[in-house]
Amino acid sequence: MKPFEPNLSTLAVARDILLTPFGLDEGKLLKTLGAMFTHKVDYADLYFQFTKNEGWSLEEGIVKTGSFSIDQGVGVRAVSGDKTAFSYSDEISETALLDAAAATRTIARAGAGKVKVAGAMNHIGGRSLYLPHDPLVSLDATAKVKLLERIEKMARAKDLRVVQVMASLAGEYDVVLVVRSDGVLAADIRPLVRVSLTVIVEQNGRREVGSSGGGGRYDYGYFSDALLDQYATDAVNSAVVNLDARPAPAGPMTVVLGPGWPGILLHEAIGHGLEGDFNRKGSSTFSGRIGERVAAKGVTVVDDGTLADRRGSLNIDDEGNPTQCTTLIEDGILKGYIQDTMNARLMKMPVTGNARRESFAHLPMPRMTNTYMLGGDKDPGEILASVKNGLYAVNFGGGQVDITNGKFVFSASEAYMIENGKITYPVKGATLIGNGPEVLNRVSMIGNDMKLDPGVGVCGKEGQSVPVGVGQPTLRIDGVTVGGTA
Repeated sequence: MKPFEPNLSTLAVARDILLTPFGLDEGKLLKTLGAMFTHKVDYADLYFQFTKNEGWSLEEGIVKTGSFSIDQGVGVRAVSGDKTAFSYSDEISETALLDAAAATRTIARAGAGKVKVAGAMNHIGGRSLYLPHDPLVSLDATAKVKLLERIEKMARAKDLRVVQVMASLAGEYDVVLVVRSDGVLAADIRPLVRVSLTVIVEQNGRREVGSSGGGGRYDYGYFSDALLDQYATDAVNSAVVNLDARPAPAGPMTVVLGPGWPGILLHEAIGHGLEGDFNRKGSSTFSGRIGERVAAKGVTVVDDGTLADRRGSLNIDDEGNPTQCTTLIEDGILKGYIQDTMNARLMKMPVTGNARRESFAHLPMPRMTNTYMLGGDKDPGEILASVKNGLYAVNFGGGQVDITNGKFVFSASEAYMIENGKITYPVKGATLIGNGPEVLNRVSMIGNDMKLDPGVGVCGKEGQSVPVGVGQPTLRIDGVTVGGTA
C-alpha cells in the first residue's frame, strides 16, 4: 500500500475540469456552503463529478454496438441530525449551486446552529492506489475492435463445440472533487476498465453457456494477449463442463466453496448486513452484536478499499475520506461495521471511508469496497479429501439476500460432486440456501489459497450500482441446504 499523501496534480486536474471553466473558486464554494448554514445544519458537502464512459460489444464476429457518453454535474447535500436534504444539477455554475443550496435548507430550522462552516479550505490528498489514466485514449478505435476480435478467435479456437461468442469492452474516466463544510477539499481521478466474454457451446442438441472476464483501475494496456487467452480458456471450460453435467441432488450436505469469485456469497449474505445504515436502524441481523461471536473460529472478514488497482478500491471515498482496511469479523467475533460520516456520527463510531455513490445525482451511503475472508492454514486438496459426500461449488451466478434475517439463495453456475474425497462429476441446477450468520458458524476448514475475484463485481443497493471486489479462500461448510433438480 502506498502512503497517505496529498496528490496536488490530481487536485489541479479536478480544478481545471470542474471549477475553472465555470468561473468557480474556493471563495464561491465556501459561499455556497455558508448559504446552507444560515439554518441549523450539522454538515454539508458539494460533490462535483466529470465522467466519460464507453462500451464496445462484439457478436457473431461483428462489433455491433459502440457507445460513448460524457456526464458532469454537482450534488449538494446538507445533514441535520439524522435528516438529509439533497439536490443536484447537471449544470455547474454559481447560480445552480446557490439554488441547490437553498433547496437543501428545508430540513433544518432557521437560525444558526452550533456548527459553523470552515473559513478556508484545507487541501487533503488521498492514497495513490492507481495511476490517473484516461483509459479511453489508451487505445484507438481500431485497436479496441481488434482486441475484441482477438478474444473471439481465441475462444473459438479452444473447442470445436463453440457456436457463439459475445465479447464486450468497457472503460470509464471519472474525476471527482469533494468540498466539505469542515474545510476539506479532496479530489480523485478514477480509471476503470473491464472485458466480459460469454460463449455458447453445443453438443448433440444440448447448449450450455460459460462466461469470464475481468479488469480493474488500469488502462486498456492491462489486457495482454495472455490475459485474454485466460479469459477465453475459463469461459469455454465453464461451458463445456456443463455439457456433461447431471442434475444436482437436493438436501443438507457438506459444501466446499472454491476460492475467489465465490466470495460473492460472503459479500451478499454477510457484507450488506454489516453496513452502518442498516445497523443504526436496527434492521440488520448483526445490529447491536459487536463483541459477539457471529462466525466459527478462524473466520476473519475485512473490507479493504486500499488494494492497488482493484476494481473496488478508491483513493478517497465519496465524502473525501481516505479509504481503509476495516476488520469486520476477527476470529469469528464481530468487530465493526462499514461506515460513512453520518451513520458513524450517529452511532458514535469511527468513520471507515466507505461512503459511496453511483454519481453526483445520488446520495452517498455506506457501501462495501473489496470484501474478503482471510486465508487459513489448510491445503485445498486436504479440504476436498476430507469430504465423504458433498458439493464443490467453483463459480456462482445470481443470488439474493434479506439483510433483516440473513437468509440467502445462490445459484452455482459451475459445481461438482465430491465422493470419498474426490471430485467426480459436474452437476447443474445447484442452489445454496441458508442464513448468512448460520453458514459462517458452520465453516469447519479454511484454505490457505485466498484469492480475489478477477475484477467483475457490481453491487446494487437502493437503486445505486458501484464497482466492488470480493474474495475468499477454499472453504468447507458443513450442513448447508442445497436445492437441486435431481
